[in-house]
Amino acid sequence: MAQLPKIDKVPEPTLRRLPWYLSVCRLLKQRGEQYVSSTRLSKETNIVASQIAKDLSCVNIVGRTRVGYEIDNLLEVLEDFLGFTRIHKAFLFGAGRLGSALLNDSGLKQFGLEVVAAFDTSPRVVGHSVAGIPVYHINELEAKMRRYNVKIGVLTVPIDRAQEVADKMVVWGIKAIWNFTPLRIRVPENIVVQNTSLYAHLSLMFNRLEGLEGLSEEK
Repeated sequence: MAQLPKIDKVPEPTLRRLPWYLSVCRLLKQRGEQYVSSTRLSKETNIVASQIAKDLSCVNIVGRTRVGYEIDNLLEVLEDFLGFTRIHKAFLFGAGRLGSALLNDSGLKQFGLEVVAAFDTSPRVVGHSVAGIPVYHINELEAKMRRYNVKIGVLTVPIDRAQEVADKMVVWGIKAIWNFTPLRIRVPENIVVQNTSLYAHLSLMFNRLEGLEGLSEEK
């Protein structure tokens, strides 16, 4: 497979789409397929083929005429580029329903994220474990940071505790926060924050659904 010149920085929209291509390739690999075309990827992801080709060129991959992309090569390059071949240890903050669901999600480790401990303040969960992962009191964070040397924190606490807990995470050495709360937390510029608001996406879905229903009524 031909390689393109190195591109230093990949646009964020492309970074968001690459995992979709990876997931499709994993499924095709399981089915015993060896090659995939941009047209096939387009059909599976609902992303136009020309955009897929452009996205893959950003990670130095181009397909072969009438053959497409070699799936094994795509898997290797995408998994390595996205960081899924390396295990990144993380702490989870807030072992409630959402936090517990994430702790039970074994798929996270397949994508390079291993939650090694969780923190909470509720006596119902502190001192216990969820999916084999220990839950500690938030006051033990400093000691556990020294033990595990974790740099990533997953934030799933109630909104009224989000900023407070985020502040503690930063103070004790967390460098990247995966924020599942609907609050836009304030952190220093050298801290990476990835916001994943379920409620924001829910409102978007409702809005689009109402738009479709409005079109149906007009017809």
